[in-house]
Amino acid sequence: MKNKKRKRNSQSLNEREKSAENRHQNARSFLVSAYESFQRATNLLHFLPSLLKGDDSMSDKSDTELNFIELGSLWQAPLYEISLGLPMENISAEGGSQPSCCGERAVPVFNNLIRNQSSYDLEADFLNRQYILPGKCCFFMSDLRRVHDLIPAQPDYGYNLIIIDPPWENGSVYQKAVYPTLPNRYLLYLPIKQLAHIDGALVVLWITNREKLRAFVEDELFPAWGVADISEFFWLKVKPDGSLIGELDLFHHRPYECLLLGYINAKNVKSKKIPKNQVIVSIPGAHSRKPPLGSIQIKIAC
Repeated sequence: MKNKKRKRNSQSLNEREKSAENRHQNARSFLVSAYESFQRATNLLHFLPSLLKGDDSMSDKSDTELNFIELGSLWQAPLYEISLGLPMENISAEGGSQPSCCGERAVPVFNNLIRNQSSYDLEADFLNRQYILPGKCCFFMSDLRRVHDLIPAQPDYGYNLIIIDPPWENGSVYQKAVYPTLPNRYLLYLPIKQLAHIDGALVVLWITNREKLRAFVEDELFPAWGVADISEFFWLKVKPDGSLIGELDLFHHRPYECLLLGYINAKNVKSKKIPKNQVIVSIPGAHSRKPPLGSIQIKIAC
């Protein structure tokens, strides 16, 4: 049974499975090369076990982390407020209450665009937990029913970078009730074109290894969003000892995920070349939590 799981006879594969296997074989060489380079980084490998110890030391805290999805679905959600700890003139939010004598301002945390217009970090407090809102940034915590509220009034106020990690339909996620999933076709109606900056927007989409889903993205979703010039990156998952979380050629459980990158309004982007077949190597965190992309340098020259 074990060998049957690990290896599939190519003659027994259907057309979709053959396509998935071909895609894997095309990616295999640079995945192996990236992993070998990772294995040669002895200083990094020595550091990895300490990451696990760090997670263990934080286990009690992680158990009590706030679940914003659950909080946002409660009837009390409109009553939850976040306290922003800067002078009022540096804070902008819709529908906020009056500031306290200490210069804090409490504003609704859900369905409300909250901005830090200052150039320095802003301290915030929500349900006795502290957060940092970086300078010149904002956030909008809501579900997809309010996504149209983010469409800019003018196209030159749109977004240059849009990162999407959809709750793809998945049997394992459904059985474990980790988070609610969304039928794939609902994503066709997201106003991604309207959110994109007129001078060009880079769209980054996390995707699973299901070939049916890949075909949907390439044949329907990206065309509907107007995404072109597509490149592919890979997230290769390892254990704290540096070994892969599973065998590379295991048919149904690849130790990697993909993210697809492409442009909207590509004709207006002066420098639009995206590197191909980049590999991110990291230890996976909580279910479906993705690695940070902050160190990946992809510039849009508008």
